[in-house]
Amino acid sequence: MELAGNEGSRGTAQILVLGIGNILWADEGFGVRTVERLSADWRFPDTVTVMDGGTQGLYLLPHLECADALIVVDAIDYGLPPGSSRVFHGDDVPAFLGAKKMSLHQTGFQEVLASAMLLGRCPQDLILVGVQPECLEDYGGGLTDTVAAQVAPTIEIILTLLRDEFGVEGTRRDAAADLAAPAIARDAYEGGRPSSDEACRIGDPRILAALSAGQA
Repeated sequence: MELAGNEGSRGTAQILVLGIGNILWADEGFGVRTVERLSADWRFPDTVTVMDGGTQGLYLLPHLECADALIVVDAIDYGLPPGSSRVFHGDDVPAFLGAKKMSLHQTGFQEVLASAMLLGRCPQDLILVGVQPECLEDYGGGLTDTVAAQVAPTIEIILTLLRDEFGVEGTRRDAAADLAAPAIARDAYEGGRPSSDEACRIGDPRILAALSAGQA
């Protein structure tokens, strides 16, 4: 799939590479951690923006409005074995996100796409790169080994899409650059996690106790 127009327009397209997800819930953070690594290791022309979209929802709308092409990176429930990777293009992106929501962040991003389309400001080219999660219920946890192993292959997919679809080449950085704040960068976040004896793994124990009491 190419941008409409002549061959020269491909090199001037504004491309947004957007990682979405919630790093507080294990593999939910896959999209964020992938673009974090991409930004750390690669630099791109000014036409490419690599962004941690987190769970910002409609706050992402202005960024979509400025883009000609959007590559979304996320944990996606394909109903496949954990770590399975798939790529969707065009109309399949909003349709698939709408049909396979795993969490509120995907509901929010579906609204972003719908709003951009309603306003006539949605990026012309939509691409979704997703990996099947293994665990979503480990509060405060990092990526599982299965899903973490897909970060590097997913970066290769993104680099290939940028090159083949839009004629954009990335350049390896001599030294890593941080997209995330130091305290929540993956190594610091996962390395500083308290033990399971010190911190609840599935949510706030006070809320869970209240829910259990209400169901009794």
